[in-house]
Formats: sequence, structure tokens, C-alpha cells
Amino acid sequence: MRPSIPPEIEKDLDRAVGLEYWNIGWTISIVVVMGLAMGNSQTMKTAWVEDLLGLIPPIVFLTAVHFERKPSTRLFPFGFARVHSLAFLVAAVALAAVGLSLLWDAAFTLYAQEHATVASITIFGRDIWLGWVMLAAQVYSIIPPYIIGRKELPLAKRLQDEVLYTDALMNKANWLTGAAGLFGVIGLGLGWWWADSVAAAFISIGIIHDGWKALRIASAELADGVPRALGGLEMDAEAEMLMEKLSCQYPGGAIRLRETGRYIHAEICGIEPDRAQDLNALWPGAPERSWRLAQLSFRPPDEEG
Repeated sequence: MRPSIPPEIEKDLDRAVGLEYWNIGWTISIVVVMGLAMGNSQTMKTAWVEDLLGLIPPIVFLTAVHFERKPSTRLFPFGFARVHSLAFLVAAVALAAVGLSLLWDAAFTLYAQEHATVASITIFGRDIWLGWVMLAAQVYSIIPPYIIGRKELPLAKRLQDEVLYTDALMNKANWLTGAAGLFGVIGLGLGWWWADSVAAAFISIGIIHDGWKALRIASAELADGVPRALGGLEMDAEAEMLMEKLSCQYPGGAIRLRETGRYIHAEICGIEPDRAQDLNALWPGAPERSWRLAQLSFRPPDEEG
């Protein structure tokens, strides 16, 4: 059964879904433009792959939301809230793997001292340096991710959504990639053969960092670790407050918290339940965030394990 969320959070979720469709549309246009202008530039190739990779977070987010909204079934009696955690893991693995591949490619190019060149193309009967086309494509690739990423970030925080938060960071990385790509193309124009590969390596290192961090968070969540702060490895502040409140209310019990997607599940071990619990009343943080506590269960002393 899907945990209930307040109408305003449901509206935020609808806004996030709409934003991700726009994100996919703009990203596809950027991939097409960058692909047409790529030439044999290592920087452009790396930026193009990262832009293509940028399609993964919005796609897995939309897939996760689709399943999250489904009712529980006989084969999935606990519902599909955890599909969100699985989607986060998929995005993290893709991010880290592609980053490693791009870094290897850039490092090999530097080691082999391959000198990339930027040729000229003929447009309307006039020869134009392809670098100008590359620079225009890079500038275009900066604008949509900058706007969409800034809109995603506050939604991700309100929804406590790791996939959406990762996508916001990915969009930030994409427009920073565009800025680094400008350096690489200009460097080639100035005859700095190494500038192209150095810019590509710089981009790939950022991808690996984000992917590795996301992979650790996603793995901890699927392994029933304590709820993590959004985009971080430390324990979530709201989860810490909840643990303290439950410890005070049930001093003889062992408090266990885990995260399922955007929700927190609490278990008190070694305690007999004394009465029906109001989850909203137990929530220690802001009342509008009480929807995060989806379940509280008790495990009596003779059932501890």
C-alpha cells in the first residue's frame, strides 16, 4: 500500500514529472546539436556523452514515480515505493561507469599525444572554422540545464527525492561541462593540443565523483541503512530527531530506522505497543514534513532478532 502524502506534496510531484518531460525534450535537442558539431574534438565527444547520460536520471525518475503511484498487488503486497531506491541505484551505476570510461579515453589520448584538429566546413558557399560551430553548440548546451537544474533543486528537497536531486546535480554538471568545453575548443584554436583532452578529463572526474557518491548512498538505502541526508552520506537530520524522540518515549527499546524511497520506516525492538500511534504526532520536525514517517512497528522482547 502506498503511503499517503499531502495534496501539496502530490502537486510538487506532478510539477517534477512535468519538468522532467521538458528536461528530456531539451536534452535530446542538445544531444542532436552537439552530435552534429562534434567533429573529432575529445572535449566535444565527452560533453556529448555526458549530455546523453543526462537522459538517464529523468527517465528513471519518471519510471519510479509511475510505479510508486501504483497500488499494492498480491505479488507486491508492500507496494512499489522501493522502486525509487532501485531507480536511484541504476542512475548511480550508469553515472560512475560512463565517467570511468570517459576518463580512460581522455587519459589515453593525452598519453598518446594525439593532436586533434578542427577543420573548416562550407556553409552557403563560405568556409567557416568548425570551432565556431562547436562554441555555439556548447553555449546552447549550457542554457537549458542551468534553468531546469535550478527549478529541480527546491522540488527535490521538498519531495526528499534522491533521483530528482541527482538529476539537478547532473544538470549543474552539464552546464559546467559546457563551460569547460569552451576552454577545450578555444585551446584547440590556439594550438594547445593538450587543452582538449585536459578539459575532457576534468569533466569525467566530476562525473565519477558524483556517480561514486550516489552509488554509496543508493547501496546504503537498499541495504536498509539509516536514512541519509539528501545528496549526502551522513544521517538525515529529521531521522536523527525522530530517533531521539522515540528513544525518549520508549527508553527501554532499540530504535531502528530505514529509508524506502522518500519515506522513513521506524521499528522499536523489545517493547510491547502501549496504544495506537498517531504518526503525525510522533514526527519531531516541521508538521508539513510528517508524511515522511510512513510506518511505525513494534517488536516485543520475545521476537527480537
